[in-house]
Amino acid sequence: MPASTHTVTNQAPPLVDYDVFSSDRALAEGVARHVAPERAEEARAQLSALGVTAGSARAQEWGTQANEMPPVLRTHDRYGNRVDEVDFHPAWHQLLTEAVGAGLTDPWSRPDGQLRRTAGFYVWSQVEAGHGCPVSMTHAAVPALRKEPALAAEWEPLLSSHTYEPGLDKAPAHKAGALAGMGMTEKQGGSDVRANTTVAVPLAAEGEYALTGHKWFCSAPMSDAFLVLAQAPEGLTCFLLPRVLPDGSRNAFRVQRLKDKLGNRSNASSEVEFDGATWVRRVGEEGRGVATIIEMVAATRLDCVTGSAALMRQAVAQATHHAAHRSAFGGELIDKPLMRNVLADLALESEAATALALRLAAAYDGAAAGGEDSEHERQLLRLAVPVAKYWVTKRCTPHVAEALECLGGNGYVEESGMPRLLRESPLNSIWEGSGNVQALDVLRALQREPQALNAFLSEIGQARGADHRLDGAIKSVLAELADLDGIEARARRLVERLALVLQGSLLVRYAPSAVADAFCASRLGGDWGSAFGTLPHTLDLASIVERARPGTD
Repeated sequence: MPASTHTVTNQAPPLVDYDVFSSDRALAEGVARHVAPERAEEARAQLSALGVTAGSARAQEWGTQANEMPPVLRTHDRYGNRVDEVDFHPAWHQLLTEAVGAGLTDPWSRPDGQLRRTAGFYVWSQVEAGHGCPVSMTHAAVPALRKEPALAAEWEPLLSSHTYEPGLDKAPAHKAGALAGMGMTEKQGGSDVRANTTVAVPLAAEGEYALTGHKWFCSAPMSDAFLVLAQAPEGLTCFLLPRVLPDGSRNAFRVQRLKDKLGNRSNASSEVEFDGATWVRRVGEEGRGVATIIEMVAATRLDCVTGSAALMRQAVAQATHHAAHRSAFGGELIDKPLMRNVLADLALESEAATALALRLAAAYDGAAAGGEDSEHERQLLRLAVPVAKYWVTKRCTPHVAEALECLGGNGYVEESGMPRLLRESPLNSIWEGSGNVQALDVLRALQREPQALNAFLSEIGQARGADHRLDGAIKSVLAELADLDGIEARARRLVERLALVLQGSLLVRYAPSAVADAFCASRLGGDWGSAFGTLPHTLDLASIVERARPGTD
């Protein structure tokens, strides 16, 4: 065929070799807002360096390879010995090397650590989301382990190390770094962990037990250690389960199979069994397993918010980039009024999610720092984390689907990367408690911890008087809170409204006026349809889209 028929025109160039951090103005401004001024330049430089790596063609290829060549379970070696190992493509190890090296498992060693770690997790998750699971669980395991000082002294240096050392051929004490996972859910219970049947029998040595039972979902089974829940004599208890014992031999940890999942394909999610010889050490008091592990759950819930915000940001980046380089019907797509409305609406949702994730991360730092504001921050987190986890993760899937549609048929093709984003998008809504679990947790906090609601109202009240639509929405929420009739059945609606007023308050205080005005007009003022792209046409949509484009000044 004549070569002229294969001339490629009117196709967007790849979005590659750009700074994922610096080109995201909502993210960069949010970090500058929350980090201490004397450390702002250092934080910006470190995150920009990670952003350049994240935007590189090399890193993007790692993400593609890790998903196209997923992990493989090897239960036995060639001689018939049980090994229970999972083999990963080298790209997976490259992704984890960069993540651990950038301190994404370590918010403890520097001031503003959680904020900077969250921003880095947001940046690096846009390369590939699956490896974020062990990164998240490793950083979140530390607060739980601190309930048992001897275990924390042994494991915290490994879990917060900036060196990634895979493999199960060494005792933990001889490794330069370690990863942690967790095993909570079982076949018969799911989110109802008190229905767990795995049994822990005390051994002769204090704090040591043997497990018999199973876990229905155990992500990243190649990790060095796991926090698991099991029934001890005094009730449900938390334990640390190492894959390799102190003498270098393997613990009894039987990987039965890997899950065949909708998305998150690079990550090995597994079913595991314990055969009565599985050696564990107690973390916290017997019978206090949920209370012990709850801080790990709260930290991973923040990463669910951050991970969903990252997916939305990457979806917006791809959609706006495509529209800026694609012409149709006599002009660039980005200049078409209807497409601009869609892109602006997507950008609003993304920026609101980003602002909320960063505010939660700053609250973690504030709660840990002590001082007069620490209790306010701690109480704010108690309510705001499940509120944000519910809403941001719920919004992710329709958001990514709409962004994919902006690319038309190109977006439906695997090579665009958009199908991978779409397959990933429902995960964070399910992981660490589905939507109903989060809504019920919000009700529990409202009923048992009134100080958490006071902190939440104080936070959103900082924008009082700045926008009449926000003021009206807050008044409406207060009316809903005063009416307890049928509260459980309408919990989702209440949590949605709490999330929107919190996001609205943050944007009114910190975002450009065009962004705040559009958010309040649509999400709080009622002038918004059921699909993206139904913003009032009188808003400054062009500046919202331009702000969201990657690589624009």
